[in-house]
Amino acid sequence: MAHYVDLLWNPEDAAHLGRKDRAPGRYRAYVPDELGEHLPQLGRDAQQAAEDALAVLARADERIGQRGGYLNHLLIRSESISSSWIEGNSVTPKKLAIAELLQRGTRVAVEVVANVRATEEAIAELADRDRPVTTSDIAALQHIIEPALEVGLRTEQNWVGGPGWSPLRADFVPPPQSEVPRLVDDLARFVTATDGNPVLRAAIAHAQFETIHPFIDGNGRTGRALIHTVLRRADALRNTLIPISTVFAGDKDAYLEGLTAFREIPSRLDDWVIGFAHAAELAAANAVLLSDEIAALDRTVLEDLIRYRGEQGIRPATPRSDAVVLRIVAALATDPVLTIETVARQYRVSTIAAQRALVQLAEAGILDRTKDQKGRLVCWTADRHLALVSLTERSNRVGAGDTGHGKPRLGPAAPAVGQVGALRNKV
Repeated sequence: MAHYVDLLWNPEDAAHLGRKDRAPGRYRAYVPDELGEHLPQLGRDAQQAAEDALAVLARADERIGQRGGYLNHLLIRSESISSSWIEGNSVTPKKLAIAELLQRGTRVAVEVVANVRATEEAIAELADRDRPVTTSDIAALQHIIEPALEVGLRTEQNWVGGPGWSPLRADFVPPPQSEVPRLVDDLARFVTATDGNPVLRAAIAHAQFETIHPFIDGNGRTGRALIHTVLRRADALRNTLIPISTVFAGDKDAYLEGLTAFREIPSRLDDWVIGFAHAAELAAANAVLLSDEIAALDRTVLEDLIRYRGEQGIRPATPRSDAVVLRIVAALATDPVLTIETVARQYRVSTIAAQRALVQLAEAGILDRTKDQKGRLVCWTADRHLALVSLTERSNRVGAGDTGHGKPRLGPAAPAVGQVGALRNKV
């Protein structure tokens, strides 16, 4: 049975703390009930919401189909950007993609890149339903996200939110460290199981993980990665990764209210599941929209290239199928940031051929040249593709498919790419 335990706050090393945080006192830490392996019974509305969300996810996955192979990395980027906003940081799709390729950038961008890789690794390593998920697996996943921390569960009390640095003023205090190993072992068994509605299992797994808060840092991003693990293990999604937490970022207050409902005694699980199911449906709709818009943009870009080559007298106007310039265009959705070296290595051509292709694409208006603060060329970027990721991330946060006249409560402004508006009108 879920319960609270009363604990004493009396910090030994208080030199770095303010007066209010140095003050001793008692606080209450929440200890959730173990989950077991089987799903709980829901009320009629929550059960219907979970079933509806599962059907929407299945339809989106089927519609996107094999295009999910190139779409997934874009969707994970979108989710990681929103995850950073949930945690109070900001990064744009362009900065993220540049940091990912060049392995350098702002601290936030580098951290989000780590989140992208962790999510992909979670899917690759933990989505195999023939192997159980263990506490060690979850700890390894968190270490990828927060490599500066030692591998393993926390060995001290932590807390969430509130002013200052004291559990006495926190918004929520997770269970004491002595309870964490038992609860994470139970959670791992729950994530391993695949019976019942996967949306319900993913919703509970995420909320339980955030409630346990088993690590000193990286809990939010690790908990969101587990959503993908559960959905993929149960074959709810076979082709596509639906970035559900991008919707959570749209209304952080509602997200935290949902987690609070989950933690009540008795738990208002139905309220949390209904909110989670709605987020899943909205994210699925925007994933389909992004897939369609990427396909339309790819066609537009190819037309732009052929038109430019014709105007410049380059023959043939339509590049041969093995031409490096055509191969670059075909992969812009997954590789929107390029350098001469990466093109030469990926397509096994000389650096001269790589530079010639990139210059041609830039002069055709397909790629933009990105320079550093000293005016030196750093890389080439497919800004229209990156803008679509930004629009999708904003759409999820706004709560609708078109962000032209809406402003999200969180996150950056609309991307300043003129072609995007015209593209929205074409699809």
